[in-house]
Amino acid sequence: MLKYLTGTAIIAGLLAIGAAGAMAQQKYTFALVPKNMNNPFFDQARDGCKKAESESNGAFECMYIGPGEHGGGEEQVQIVQDLVAKKVDGIAVSPANAAAMAVALQAAKEAGIPVLTWDSDVLPENKDLRIAYVGTKNYDIGVNLAKRVQELKPKGGTICIQSGGAAAANHNERMQGIRDTLSGKKSAASPGDRLKGENGWTEAEGCPLYTDDDFPRSVQQLEDTLGKLPDLDAFVPTGGFPQFIPDAYRATVGKYKDRIDSGKLALVVADTLPVQMDLMKEGLSKGQVGQRPFEMGYKTMMFFKDMKDGKGNPTDPTYTGLDVCTPETAATCVGK
Repeated sequence: MLKYLTGTAIIAGLLAIGAAGAMAQQKYTFALVPKNMNNPFFDQARDGCKKAESESNGAFECMYIGPGEHGGGEEQVQIVQDLVAKKVDGIAVSPANAAAMAVALQAAKEAGIPVLTWDSDVLPENKDLRIAYVGTKNYDIGVNLAKRVQELKPKGGTICIQSGGAAAANHNERMQGIRDTLSGKKSAASPGDRLKGENGWTEAEGCPLYTDDDFPRSVQQLEDTLGKLPDLDAFVPTGGFPQFIPDAYRATVGKYKDRIDSGKLALVVADTLPVQMDLMKEGLSKGQVGQRPFEMGYKTMMFFKDMKDGKGNPTDPTYTGLDVCTPETAATCVGK
């Protein structure tokens, strides 16, 4: 004998099935927020993020969103605040202004949205606002940049450091690594103590330079400095800024290639993107110390998925490694 369900029972059953299906098909949204979106370094992190998305079988979306241009970090803070309001499922951010970002991350914490930092971290007093940092040990970038400079100029000399934003924690840590290594003394905090003759090293007047990730400005700073200081011994950008517009970089640095070839000018630059490696192979730098941004973008997304799957939090910090390159090792120095 057949039993017939009432209309109410049928509807209830369909709703239950629909709810179960929705739960099974739940798709998370994880945001990857760079300092700006006109930077080939961050493009690689985006690619890692999208690779993780493609491997997730539809479990999550990688939302790559950030300021279009360089800046002091205000727009980036607003973007993170908007992501909190939209109730995304996770936010991975590279803070352009570590102090200012704390306000937005406090809001994320109160909303129960997990946060990871990558490439650049928050200030030490704000580490409770994120679960973990994923990226380079930034101090070590500075150490390795300085070690390469020491190889080229063992007696010391005059150096100009070119940095990103004055409030960018990662670049300040790199500058501290440079200064500590060249001086032979550990400073109390980033960006370290200005070089005033320690171990033969002195910082040029008007340096460090701050680019705020404005690449044309960084090339102009490089051109002005090399023109104004014809006896400068070392120029060290803590990021790839001037090399990210390679034709302009070639036009500027090409005029000083003889000084680079002879060892009079130690031009050593952070990052190892393909365009930068090409410039080093052309003799337009004497060393590159690189990071692994693709891995940063990939790992942050997979860490969020692991957390949602109940597998626990990632190790804090999670370091993604460094590549130290010279013209002699250019063919094999970049990790995969």
